[in-house]
Amino acid sequence: MFRKTQFKNSLLATISLVASLGLVQSPAFAGSLTLHSDSIANGGALGNKNLWNNFGCAGENIMPDLKWSGAPSDTKSFAITVHDEDAPTGSGFWHWIAYNIPANITSLPGGVAGGQLPAGITQGNTDLGNPGYFGACPPVGRLHHYKYTVYALKTEKLPVPNNATAALTGFFLWQNTLEQASITFTAGPRK
Repeated sequence: MFRKTQFKNSLLATISLVASLGLVQSPAFAGSLTLHSDSIANGGALGNKNLWNNFGCAGENIMPDLKWSGAPSDTKSFAITVHDEDAPTGSGFWHWIAYNIPANITSLPGGVAGGQLPAGITQGNTDLGNPGYFGACPPVGRLHHYKYTVYALKTEKLPVPNNATAALTGFFLWQNTLEQASITFTAGPRK
């Protein structure tokens, strides 16, 4: 009887410790955030209009619309990134970073160069070294995957320094993310 009680008390103490350290997700973090686009299905191919108009691509640089729902109740702001996981760089390629999106905004209409953004949204530097959206442009002969991710954040404003790299902005996103959701589109191979 003593061993059973001792084991039970030890188990309860371990569960309490794990929960207090934040190693168990609360229901608010249970993975309810979703992201979708009305113009392209998850896993679908980006059209020519979505391609960038440089580096050999001749698109219109139109970002697809994005809509998200199911954010944790304690979300203070959102961020969105677009990352080419297949870029031949060793670390992919950041096509867009937008943050300080107010918590009451749950969609962006898309459009040329990312479209008209609501006031207060900050666009971070991409891997081109400049802020702003630029569309897909896979190399000739290669299919690429473009991952669009929305982050529910626990802060109203990310403390990102001016002129921060995409990697540094990603660090601040990592520190402040409550939950995230992604969709992926493909482009290419170009001929």
